[in-house]
Amino acid sequence: MAKDDNKLSGESERLRPARMQIETTVLMSRGVESHPTELVDISATGALLRRPLGWGGEVGQTWLLDMIFGSDLHIHLEAQVARVADHHIGFSYVCIPEDKQVPLWNLLGGYADILESWKN
Repeated sequence: MAKDDNKLSGESERLRPARMQIETTVLMSRGVESHPTELVDISATGALLRRPLGWGGEVGQTWLLDMIFGSDLHIHLEAQVARVADHHIGFSYVCIPEDKQVPLWNLLGGYADILESWKN
């Protein structure tokens, strides 16, 4: 019988879309609330942002994210809060407008097709 060292160590290893580390400005908004922040990394399914001071959101909320990449790429999409930590917020995309899908995939390049392992 094969031994699963991950189960023995208490950590569960899983696969997720590869994260591309890139820093850029992001405006996150929900209703009348908005917060400027920074992108930490991005993947084909979500993004990790620095948690803004005074942010009072919670897991499950949907936010609009406006991400600016250079002078010619602006990606505006809906994302749901998947994880909250002291200094970061993990988002999962809910809706990527059709006209932003190809630019997002082009930005990600090879990262769009790669899975990486991570531990809980």
